[in-house]
Amino acid sequence: MTSSEGSPEVTETAAFKLPRDRPTPFDPPAGLAGLREITRLSYTDGHQGWLVTGYALVREVMADPRFSARAELQHMPFGPAGPRQPAPPGMFLSTDPPEHTRYRRLLTGEFTVRRMRLLTERIEQIAREHLDAMERQGPPADLVESFAAPIPAVVICELLGVPEDERGRFLAHAVTLTRGDRPQEEMMAAVTAMVAHMRELVAARRARPGDDVLSGLTRSDLTDEELANIGFMLLGAGLDTTANMIALGAFLLLCRPDELAVVRADPGHTDQLVEELLRYLAITPFLVRTALEDVELGGEPVRAGETVTLSIASANRDPARFPDPDRFDPLRPAGGHVGFGHGVHQCLGQQLARAEMRAAFPALLARLPSLRLAVEPEQVPLRTDTPIYGVRALPVTWE
Repeated sequence: MTSSEGSPEVTETAAFKLPRDRPTPFDPPAGLAGLREITRLSYTDGHQGWLVTGYALVREVMADPRFSARAELQHMPFGPAGPRQPAPPGMFLSTDPPEHTRYRRLLTGEFTVRRMRLLTERIEQIAREHLDAMERQGPPADLVESFAAPIPAVVICELLGVPEDERGRFLAHAVTLTRGDRPQEEMMAAVTAMVAHMRELVAARRARPGDDVLSGLTRSDLTDEELANIGFMLLGAGLDTTANMIALGAFLLLCRPDELAVVRADPGHTDQLVEELLRYLAITPFLVRTALEDVELGGEPVRAGETVTLSIASANRDPARFPDPDRFDPLRPAGGHVGFGHGVHQCLGQQLARAEMRAAFPALLARLPSLRLAVEPEQVPLRTDTPIYGVRALPVTWE
């Protein structure tokens, strides 16, 4: 095990507890920087598992079939301590092969690079339309509500074939599920409503197929329950993650005038900017896997049944992989980050997320050259209690 000056000493009998407090809105939680291998970790329910922070070991676990993503095997470092249930049919993110493989193969046929390229023009149009609306309304504005959230919301609704007149109620429940600060009863009601909406949508797409992902999936052997759950999962994954990357990325740029000037001066490096934001910010702070058998990992004996938490934020700041990793460099060739995971569970919608970010940032910075925060940086409310990290609102203004 490793530690550094200022980091807690970790032993078998005194397990580390995963920290959540961040020294700045853009850096991993304090206490992780010196932990570059594998460390004993204490979980909410008392389980004694492991924390992996190094880039190489994180990728090793993600690629090793001896580590399971099944929901019912996992212990969580945060949140309620109760037992977890198996994933419902279609919720393949929390399953293993061969079940995961079956779903993944069907979805891969819909989320092709070609399809994402064809979507680029439409995404750019959506970004322009929301910037038009922002300008008509005038400053100040909440960039989350006015720009960052609507872009992926419209895109994922169109991909799923949600009729325009139904998107309001559809997205209202999705937003409730992503907030993390709602009462449990309200969250469960939103889940029930969303699944009901998805069932209605599946029935509509079966009756009148269109050129959308859900219609394409109705031609497979998937049941209505599987299709509804897949749609539910895709909506949540496609909405919250990209919205927070756009908002948190804009927050970072507005706090870094020197780097922002570099981005404005050379918009031809949008690809590098997007990859560096994905590396540097890592809005999914951690993933969990559980050992299916005894495994030696980083020189430590991980026993069958022990859960391993993978720190994505820390892995993406590993100096063994990224030179000067704590420096944000919008021109860095940042390929190889694990912001989208690795292995068979690597994010299916990563090309869509990239397309949305590549459209959003150039459009925003070109349209509003005087854009700036409308409050002090420390007044921006952060999402520290949700699985996806980001900002709850981003007040901005312009001339």
